[in-house]
Amino acid sequence: MNQYGAQSQVSATLNIAGYDLSALSASTSSCQTLGRRKYFPTQKYVSASAITVYIGSFKRQERCQNIPMVARVSLVDYRGRVLLDTYVHPTHPIEDYRTPETGLNYLHLYSAPLFVGIQQRVAALIRNKILVGHRIWDFLSVLGLSHPALNTRDLALFRPLRRMLGSPSVVELATLVHLFMGRNLGLDYENSLESSRAAIDLFRSCEESFEGAVAAGAWPCDLPPSAYAQYFS
Repeated sequence: MNQYGAQSQVSATLNIAGYDLSALSASTSSCQTLGRRKYFPTQKYVSASAITVYIGSFKRQERCQNIPMVARVSLVDYRGRVLLDTYVHPTHPIEDYRTPETGLNYLHLYSAPLFVGIQQRVAALIRNKILVGHRIWDFLSVLGLSHPALNTRDLALFRPLRRMLGSPSVVELATLVHLFMGRNLGLDYENSLESSRAAIDLFRSCEESFEGAVAAGAWPCDLPPSAYAQYFS
């Protein structure tokens, strides 16, 4: 297939996804800067993701909201090497393992390390690091941790990616990596290790654009939801 045939095939696929990608070909090059200028040493970065189950629910403004509990947490370095990948023993009885989405059941968690120990290990691994991820506010909240906002690189809030897709709201990580990297994420079940690696891979492709904006004092991300402000310092 020639260049133009391949481009047409990609455009057709992306249009099916429901995004306005008419400017994608022209703008994608700004997110393909791997191997150029480095603003921070690679060891400064940690990418993280978590899988959650539900320990209950409550009503807010006539809507039922589930209460999440971390069930698996994964952290990788700049090259996707595993720093931590573990299930987490719940602190409360699980009401919904979300098995169709997670593949998890009682056997995965009953003998897993205790939450407090994992919380401490994660805190140590991300301390003084730049934390990369997608919906970082969810990750920090289920672990009860905070992190300096300026040391986060949240791909869910990164405006250039959202502009390329013509989306005013958060685009899921699986959609981002499919559209920009041609990879399928979570074909069987949610996998926090796969997600943390996908996040750092996507970040590396946008690294110069992301870090260049930060260095210039032009923060390139939208703010996380205000309800999660306590998790950012």
